[in-house]
Amino acid sequence: MSGGKNKRSKRHEGWEEAGGEFYQELYPGGEQELFDNLQRADAAKLATLLPSKQARTTTSKRARSQNERRQSTFARTTQSRDIHLSMLPDLSENLSNEERTWEEIMQIKAMPVPMNQKREIKSRLQNATKLRLQGLEQLQWRQRKALHRFRIRFGEIVGKLELWQSSLREIEGKFGTGVVSYFLFLRWLLFLNLAISVFVILFLILPTVLLHENLECEQFENSTICCSQAYLQRNLTTSNVVLDLIQGTGWMERTILFYGVYSDQIYTYYLKNLWDAGMYYNMPLAYILIPITWTLFSLIAIVKTAAKGFKERLVENEGQFYMYCNLVFGGWDFCIHNDKSAKIKHKALYNEIKGCLEEERYKEEKQSRTRERQILMHLMRILINFLVFAILIGSGILIYQIFNLAMDKLNEEFFAENVFENQFLPFITIGVLNIFIPEIFGYLIKFETYTPANAIIITLLRTVLLRLSSLAVLLSQIYLQITDPSRNEKCLEPDEEFRHECWETYVGQQLYKLVLTDFALQFVMTFFINLPRAFIARHSNSRCLKIIGTQDFYLPKHVLDIVYIQTIVWMGAFFCPFLPIIGTIFCFLIFYIKKFACLMNCTPSPIVYKASKSKSLFMSVLLLGFVISILPVAYSVAEIEPSINCGPFRRYETVWSFVVETFKAFPFLIREFVFLIGTSTFAVPAFAILLFFLYYYWAVAAANRHMVEVLKNQLVLEGHDKQFLLNRLSAFIRQHQKRCERRNRASFADDDSSIQHSSR
Repeated sequence: MSGGKNKRSKRHEGWEEAGGEFYQELYPGGEQELFDNLQRADAAKLATLLPSKQARTTTSKRARSQNERRQSTFARTTQSRDIHLSMLPDLSENLSNEERTWEEIMQIKAMPVPMNQKREIKSRLQNATKLRLQGLEQLQWRQRKALHRFRIRFGEIVGKLELWQSSLREIEGKFGTGVVSYFLFLRWLLFLNLAISVFVILFLILPTVLLHENLECEQFENSTICCSQAYLQRNLTTSNVVLDLIQGTGWMERTILFYGVYSDQIYTYYLKNLWDAGMYYNMPLAYILIPITWTLFSLIAIVKTAAKGFKERLVENEGQFYMYCNLVFGGWDFCIHNDKSAKIKHKALYNEIKGCLEEERYKEEKQSRTRERQILMHLMRILINFLVFAILIGSGILIYQIFNLAMDKLNEEFFAENVFENQFLPFITIGVLNIFIPEIFGYLIKFETYTPANAIIITLLRTVLLRLSSLAVLLSQIYLQITDPSRNEKCLEPDEEFRHECWETYVGQQLYKLVLTDFALQFVMTFFINLPRAFIARHSNSRCLKIIGTQDFYLPKHVLDIVYIQTIVWMGAFFCPFLPIIGTIFCFLIFYIKKFACLMNCTPSPIVYKASKSKSLFMSVLLLGFVISILPVAYSVAEIEPSINCGPFRRYETVWSFVVETFKAFPFLIREFVFLIGTSTFAVPAFAILLFFLYYYWAVAAANRHMVEVLKNQLVLEGHDKQFLLNRLSAFIRQHQKRCERRNRASFADDDSSIQHSSR
């Protein structure tokens, strides 16, 4: 604590000045004074010699010199109050009851003592004499005790039933906490998609299946009812069932999988056993509220988890000095009771320490770089960034050309859309680029000499740009397809056929095929390409084949795989409500695919990833994907006219016009309140209040930081107290031994003189 920065804040001057004295080995006159106090057993006088007490005395003297009168008055008041309190009897003794004993037993778990000593303390507390509670106090204590036990048992049961627990431990043991955080992230996405699926099933799918509309077409011209009935009764394809299932066309287009089958009616139904009045279910309102609900739910879940990850990362960065001590002395799990789990935990601790040492090695290497080496490194980074930019532009041009080529082939003949290669050619191209281009980025990043954390960030940003550019090109081409007036018809007769009769379903089909293609490519790459490579690397003695077959579990690529699928799920859930359910199933299957790839195909990466940094980084990338997925949907809701033949909004100019019309039907007070929120009369005071709360929490955070620094200094002083007492105790023992030796010599001399005198 004596070294450090040249400039210190004023609030630390007292502590630093006091702390400088505690490194001295001897105090003038200290040993003799300590010896006298120890002989008299004067604890109060001895306490004044402690460094922490002297530091407080030094600080208080300085403050008293600034305001002597106020401090003297306060000292007299404090002294009189202390004297008064000291004269009162101590009633804290012999008041132990059942509740206090139980609380002390619960606190034994957190005590840093061996298990045998904990058992002795628990046995002593249980056998001690204690008062019994009576009446309401006993009832409240028993309820609290039962609730505490229920929480413990429930936590144990939930921990045993935790999904993929044994698999996660095995992965952590072999690849470290950074890789296992990826699988935890995948499990988190599974539960997120499951929650979104519950919303969709309860409020969209079940009402559509259970409630039926009884509407008849009377006049075909300018009738949304007749247009929608003609659309639902028409079959656009004549291919087999399997191709329709894969492409989302034919009979699949008329199922609850896509936007087009959902009605624009307000359903009326009766529950005779409960109420005689009719009940209503507004399907268009539900179809716009449910996406808003799961959007807000997803945003809150992402922000909350990201904030937790940033907090863990901040705590970890604050405790860098104690990192190795925590890992070596506090990292072991004493609940492990078998050899397999012990070996896995050994490997996990090894990987964690290895990651810490890797960062330290990079810092030392960075400090030892010469000026010429730094210039060469920056030139290499600029060159690689230009190469990455060229790869991204080339990928976008390739997707654009292939999409136009596929659309031209499909437009030559209408029934050509059943041709598998024409339907999936753009999506296969996107999937292949997403597989191989990140491998190139991973190879290039090795020449840029970044830290492991920065290498992940840079590679993720490049891969995100690749995914987004390919997705942006695809969406732009789809937008041109659905907004071209020559390719869209308002309403068709039952015997007529056209491609983009329901453009929302068409968009849902494209995103549905994109998810299927990406999942299929991951399956093929894992089991049919990477598995033979790993087999060759393990059983071949050729160095060339080992280089080709050896695979690392490259974390940025795998993270982008699932973030990419989740982005498509969010983007397509409005046009294909069944897509979150498909995303849940895919997340479940992808876990086992990635687990197989991690344990069977890959070897531990030389770059060790840390869990806290990985978690916050994953959530940041996911938040970026969430924002990007919402923008196209928001634009389509606000600007693009819905199809007249299908969907809940077939009678409106835009989806937003339905929201405005629904809002106008609200009561007058609600509308006025919402309008008031949008005015400056409400916005300016609300902004001022928010600024006030922001300043308040900032002040609280600053005070907490100051208190943390004070407590850290106090811990240092407590350590100095222990060292001071040990030094003085050893000095006391030495003096006591010297006095005993002198007394023994004097007694021996007296005995000798008495013997000589008696002999005479």
